Amino acid sequence: MTPTTNDIARTIIDRAGDRNRFLVAIAGPPGAGKSTLADELSAALKMLGQSAEVLPMDGFHMDDGVLRAKGLLARKGAPETFDVRGFLDIIRAVKTTEGEVLVPVFDRSRELAVAAARIIDASTRFVLTEGNYLLLDRNPWSALEGEFDYSILISPPVATLEERLMDRWRGYGFSEEAARAKTEENDLKNGALIREHCRKADVILTD
Repeated sequence: MTPTTNDIARTIIDRAGDRNRFLVAIAGPPGAGKSTLADELSAALKMLGQSAEVLPMDGFHMDDGVLRAKGLLARKGAPETFDVRGFLDIIRAVKTTEGEVLVPVFDRSRELAVAAARIIDASTRFVLTEGNYLLLDRNPWSALEGEFDYSILISPPVATLEERLMDRWRGYGFSEEAARAKTEENDLKNGALIREHCRKADVILTD
């Protein structure tokens, strides 16, 4: 039976025991529903009397100018197009609970990361990190191994991902041809990499 969001929230609370800070990784291919689950899980935890915040990995996209200079703009969203060191620094800062941590958030409508757009307060008990490559077993992403206390992998069927991704890019004004290119030449390829090179998760969701 597939666990509900409330089931997962209760499991996380049980796993946390008496810890003041508990980091959850929500990973999966583009279009899997990571940000939706992170927001729903945050709400469920709050309904159960807990404090929770979402830390999106997308805030660490390299800027388009940097990607253009590196010849990587067409591959935006691939593992090599993120500031992994910056992301790892933030994860480690969040783990200390020594003070508030300001984290960036990606604005997809403008295709850029907004610095210091969300606060992870020192009193926040659960930090829900969501992103494609949190469980990737390839360098430099493999440096994240051991940083999370609980991990969730969302891995819907490829056909479901394709439909969602096409709808996403159409929604941002892309032509059918451009949406197809973004989906097939970038997003689905990144998704295949995640499925083939993913560390074991505590729970796997397939829809």
